[in-house]
Amino acid sequence: MAPAPTGPADVAALLRLLTADPGRPRLTWYGDDGERVELSGAVLENWVNKTTNLLVEELDAEPGTRVQVDLPAHWRTVLWVLAAWRAGTTIVLGDPAAGADPDVVVTAAGGPVRAGSAAQVVVTLAALARRADGPLPAGALDAAAAVMTYGDQLGWTAPADPTAPALAGTDGTDGTDGTDGTDGTDGTVTHAGLAGWWAPRGERARVLLGPSSDDDPTGGVTDGAALATWLRAVLATLAGDGSLVLLSPARATHLARPEAADELARLVASERVTETRLTR
Repeated sequence: MAPAPTGPADVAALLRLLTADPGRPRLTWYGDDGERVELSGAVLENWVNKTTNLLVEELDAEPGTRVQVDLPAHWRTVLWVLAAWRAGTTIVLGDPAAGADPDVVVTAAGGPVRAGSAAQVVVTLAALARRADGPLPAGALDAAAAVMTYGDQLGWTAPADPTAPALAGTDGTDGTDGTDGTDGTDGTVTHAGLAGWWAPRGERARVLLGPSSDDDPTGGVTDGAALATWLRAVLATLAGDGSLVLLSPARATHLARPEAADELARLVASERVTETRLTR
């Protein structure tokens, strides 16, 4: 039997791949209001380094720390997940109420106030935001303002435990049911298993990817299992030396409609998309 395909071994290896051609676009985002954001490999690495430094230096993130990422399918979500993994932590996706108590909660501005002892980080999703545009919960960290104060170069981080969960199960547990820890029945992925979890399906693809807002009436996919599926598709494309055009849920739903076929075709042509994945 042929061995299962694998991708880069860890976040550091993934970023080395993406920065081998530093100016090439890797993530292009289209938001609900026509906002377009483009991140090259070099810029993506810069954001991940800054965010990792914040997690380690300000929030004491390290192997064993549980980081709940309660964000929608968005380019900023990719950055926070990669940064948390580079710090060796365990990610729990979706609503913190769904699983065990986290140590850090990363949530979108305007989201519900979190009770408990976890440190709360509030992320403003708008591309040009330099600070949150409204009041924050008591003690919460304003990610837009804080991330920019950290260095572009990665500081010290503790090495990840390869046997520890990188992605906790969608039920919030850390149980691992897969034989190699890559895909337990509860969705758990170990740090050693990331290479298999994000194994590329192709090479150098330019993928148009969007979740459907039908998955979440609020317009953001924050269900843990749905977000894990979206995130895996993003990272598998990047692991294959590819790039993505990411759509907000509402924009993806609009472009998937038959009456928007011409608009979709123009976007595919202008962005040189080679593969389209939209929910119809």
